[in-house]
Amino acid sequence: MQSLNLIESFYAALKAPSSSGKRSIEQTAQDFLHKDVRWSAAHPINNLQGPDQVVEEFLKPIMVALPDMERKPFVAVSDYPGSGVWMEQMDEGFEPSYWIDGTGYFVGTFANALFGIPPTGRTLYLRYTEMVKIENQKVVECYLILDFLDAMSQAGVNPIRESLGHPGLIMPPTTLDGLQPKSTSLVESNKSAKLVLDMLDCLGRYDGTDLLSMDLENYWHPDFVWYGPGGIGTTRGIDGFRNHHQGPFLKGFPDRSVDTKVNIIASGNYVATGGWPHMSATHTGADWLGLAPGGKELSLRVMDIWRREGDLLKENWVGIDIIDMLMQMGLDVFTEMEKLQRAA
Repeated sequence: MQSLNLIESFYAALKAPSSSGKRSIEQTAQDFLHKDVRWSAAHPINNLQGPDQVVEEFLKPIMVALPDMERKPFVAVSDYPGSGVWMEQMDEGFEPSYWIDGTGYFVGTFANALFGIPPTGRTLYLRYTEMVKIENQKVVECYLILDFLDAMSQAGVNPIRESLGHPGLIMPPTTLDGLQPKSTSLVESNKSAKLVLDMLDCLGRYDGTDLLSMDLENYWHPDFVWYGPGGIGTTRGIDGFRNHHQGPFLKGFPDRSVDTKVNIIASGNYVATGGWPHMSATHTGADWLGLAPGGKELSLRVMDIWRREGDLLKENWVGIDIIDMLMQMGLDVFTEMEKLQRAA
């Protein structure tokens, strides 16, 4: 898949020697990134512009922390022309372009501190969820959620309460076809898109009090797995989702709404969407992450990838920049992490 190869080639090229010796990070960035690339990553990186900022504020910190870093992609959903996909794109650009929405891990030996997270000398699995826009074989936009909260947990310095769901590694698709879908026919893509859009409409029917006002059993498999971010964790089944994520979240943010979508792509049995921000919500209720409500309206950076199995959704990989949410609530997770380390 050409769309997959480009972004993975970028990261592979960061380690690969050129014909004249090892290629510099700066040279590789110039080769793959547009001169005005917009690169937005999870807090504390946030919004960058141009290859130089991407190198200095994103690539170098991660490559210093993980000197033997490699990417392990689990899912990549692309609207590359002619690939049998359904696509609803939200911008009005007219340049030939396509998107890659994906998830997986950056993996490496945690040898040096990463934005203050202390190294362990062990393997670090830094989860990513991303949306990447390509024009003329250059990256022009990248929205990237890195799960630094989970990285803190792996290093033993997470200052937030333990996840209600399972806090361990997320899994690739059960069918192991996230990088090479079995079918990308337009018929199957349309079926997946309709199921997800109908399911999102269902979530929008929440009556403000009763979780059963959303009839998820019409859209989700009984063994549905929701691969949530650090701080929430993985849930299984509709009851597990309601108990470990949806219930606490809607109690804390009863007015949550989806405001902006960068794109929606359906390719075979997979659908991806997200935004920067993607949702808005006011923190008026207690219980979310054990935090008292502060009444602040938040903008949420969120990305979702779903896998359909038959007529129901079976798996959902979710990226949420929770540290950015907490920053908007007045809680600096990195500062709290430093306090925890000093007190140890």
